Amino acid sequence: MVARLRIVFLLLIISILPSLAREEETATGINFPSFRTLKTGVADNFMSIPVIRLGSGERLQVSFDEISEDNRCLSARLVHCNSDWKPSQLVESEYLDGFNTMDIEDYAYSSNTFVHYVNYLLEIPNESMNPLVSGNYLLQVYDRDDPSEVILQTRFRVVEPVVGVAAVSSSKTDRGINGKWQQLAIQIDGEGTDMGNPYQDLKIEVMQNGRESTSRFLRAPLRVEGSRVIYEHSPELLFPASNEYRRFESTSVRFPGMRVDSTKYMGTNYHTWINVDYPRDEKNYEYDRTQHGRFLVREYNSTDSNIGADYITVHFFLDVPEYIGKEVYIDGEFTNGKFGSSNRMSYNRERMGYELEIPLKQGAYNYQYVVKQIGENVVESTSTIEGDKYETENEYNIFVYIRKPGDRYDRLIGYATVYSQN
Repeated sequence: MVARLRIVFLLLIISILPSLAREEETATGINFPSFRTLKTGVADNFMSIPVIRLGSGERLQVSFDEISEDNRCLSARLVHCNSDWKPSQLVESEYLDGFNTMDIEDYAYSSNTFVHYVNYLLEIPNESMNPLVSGNYLLQVYDRDDPSEVILQTRFRVVEPVVGVAAVSSSKTDRGINGKWQQLAIQIDGEGTDMGNPYQDLKIEVMQNGRESTSRFLRAPLRVEGSRVIYEHSPELLFPASNEYRRFESTSVRFPGMRVDSTKYMGTNYHTWINVDYPRDEKNYEYDRTQHGRFLVREYNSTDSNIGADYITVHFFLDVPEYIGKEVYIDGEFTNGKFGSSNRMSYNRERMGYELEIPLKQGAYNYQYVVKQIGENVVESTSTIEGDKYETENEYNIFVYIRKPGDRYDRLIGYATVYSQN
């Protein structure tokens, strides 16, 4: 009997592994170290998360660099995905108007920079590639000589806004008032829209500050009142409050920007030292209007920062005792949600703190410190170092998906962004 149970358990694990691998394979990220600064958002709005409305004329813009003296022949393709970011059952002709390949011909060489690079830019929709249906999309960039090797990829969403989405975030939570938590209440208004059976056909996703690692799904509402679907008092709507993002600006090498201690040219490029950071978990809350984790490429004297901003080696130092059995990472939009060697800090026992050097393009950056148990894949919250302050102004992103019986993909029928209120 025990042997039989072991076999069943192994078969179950084997059946799960492929789906996990597929989900990991669709995560935003860069696979080649020579490529840097992947930025995805709505054109002309760096504060946006990558969501465009179907048929609205809005354009998704994707920008990235390669540290190189010459350009490559690059192309891009789209993969339509369901709400869990696994590829949907649709064939290309069902979700795209045009061919599923686009040559990336908008590129430019860096100008007056010590680090030479090529900046690439593409927008969707375009003459070659136009999404036909709503949902989640994965854009993959590859070399035309080797389409099977994905150089980088990025997630974005296309919404057909047929339902209204209203939400409030408050520090008055099911775990107490004005503590370490924030809680959402969401209302979907489907007046004039066939939402099928809301208890079975709707799926709600909520994220904090656009971070995929904070994503939660709600499958059943608390109640339905006519055309309104109410989601309240659910554990998935309760988030650690965290703290405001830390900031620095490296827009100039001639004078120190915000929270920059010093800048110095060293051999091949400039190095910038950020002011020493300290834990904030036991400190009182301090308000700071941040970019909710985002970064903006900018060189103060350049007419086009995409090619005028230089790459600077940024030095971080966190003055804190060593966390035994744990790893400390720097997190922000510029890390693409990854936790690896490129943003993992090392402990300097002589200086008694964690340090890290990261090559970053000049600009304005937000970041936080997160802690991860060694050997575990789940990243802890920012609570250990940053603390949880109920006053924090967090951004919450809400997505409404529907899939009725017989449908072959998850439609994205509503989207909203709200900010926490005390």
